[in-house]
Amino acid sequence: MDKKIEKKNWTVKKVAMYGGAVLVVLLVAYQLIFADRRSKLKVEQDKITIAEVKRGEFKEFIPQTGIVEPSRTVFLDAIEGGNIKRLVAESGKLLKKGDVILELTNLNRELSVLQQEASFNESINRARETKLNIMRNDLEQRQTLALIDNQLNILKPQYIRQKQLFEKKLIAKQEFERTEADYNYNLERRRITYEVYKNDSIDRIRQLRFTAESEQKMMQSLNGLAKILDNLVIRAPIDGQLSTPHWEIGQAVSTGQRLGQVDIVGSYKVRVPIDELYLPKISVGLPATTDFAGQQYRLVITYIYPTITNGRFEVDMEFDGPTPAGIRRGQSLRLRIELGQASEELLLPVGGFYKDTGGSWVFVLDGADKAVRRDIKLGRKNSENFEVLEGLKPGDRVITSSYENFGNNQVLLLN
Repeated sequence: MDKKIEKKNWTVKKVAMYGGAVLVVLLVAYQLIFADRRSKLKVEQDKITIAEVKRGEFKEFIPQTGIVEPSRTVFLDAIEGGNIKRLVAESGKLLKKGDVILELTNLNRELSVLQQEASFNESINRARETKLNIMRNDLEQRQTLALIDNQLNILKPQYIRQKQLFEKKLIAKQEFERTEADYNYNLERRRITYEVYKNDSIDRIRQLRFTAESEQKMMQSLNGLAKILDNLVIRAPIDGQLSTPHWEIGQAVSTGQRLGQVDIVGSYKVRVPIDELYLPKISVGLPATTDFAGQQYRLVITYIYPTITNGRFEVDMEFDGPTPAGIRRGQSLRLRIELGQASEELLLPVGGFYKDTGGSWVFVLDGADKAVRRDIKLGRKNSENFEVLEGLKPGDRVITSSYENFGNNQVLLLN
């Protein structure tokens, strides 16, 4: 008997069809929910620079270029003008203090000095003559007093004797009155002469003091005139090396003109111009380092110049320890001036990325073939490293070269 065949609802074909549809739906859902939809860019790894974030000593410093100068320089300025009469020492010569460098001649000045010397000598002679006259007057008055005293010494005993005789009526009245008159006259004469002498003595002391002071001042002026002619001879003010421009005999030199300089040999300082933005951070005593002939040398700021020119101020630095052998005046040195104490920090090497990101984000390697954008926060900077404040940890590998060609992509695929 025939058997009824029931129709199957789930055939292999249906199962396969519905299974495929579900698989497609799940795949789409996965892509929508879990897949990485960030923009990507393929980058050749050999064209980028990768640096590792590490902990290390951070020193805040600024790189500067300084010029080597002698530690002490004395300039040679012409105190008196004239024409070069004789050249004694050439530029570059080592001198001792007092050595003659060159001689000037100035006939008008020399004639003027001779005339002034004659005038001063005449005034000095007049002062000395006045002094002699005062002393002579004093001597004459003292001689007059001595003469009067001598007369009184003769008249006084005679007056006393005649007075006694007259009282006894042993001599004539006329004779006694003559003796008495002579005696009283000399007494009055001595009183008047002594009064004049005493007043004149006070005035003589004042005149002698004034005359002596005048003579002393004129002598000083006379000595100063001699030094004027000495100024026509230019001498080395210190021991050192002479530096001068080219001079010729007969060449005119004006008063105050700079003729050259003398530098102390073997002792140097470094003059460093610094941007005025760093002025609040610069102080005397700050250290610096420089590399010369394969060795590192330390320096220290010894003086800060108060003026600012074209947005820059200058400091003088001296070597803290040995001076580099072979260093020369006018030579340039690359310096690193430390602005504070060193501290242990998380460091990211400096690179071209900063101008593209401002230090707010970087690409950090995620595995060997991918780099992902990450927000960070940077602090202080020196010529080698940034101080990392947030977003990175030791061991992170960061692309530090320029991001100019990376666009707005968030993932870099390295190949």
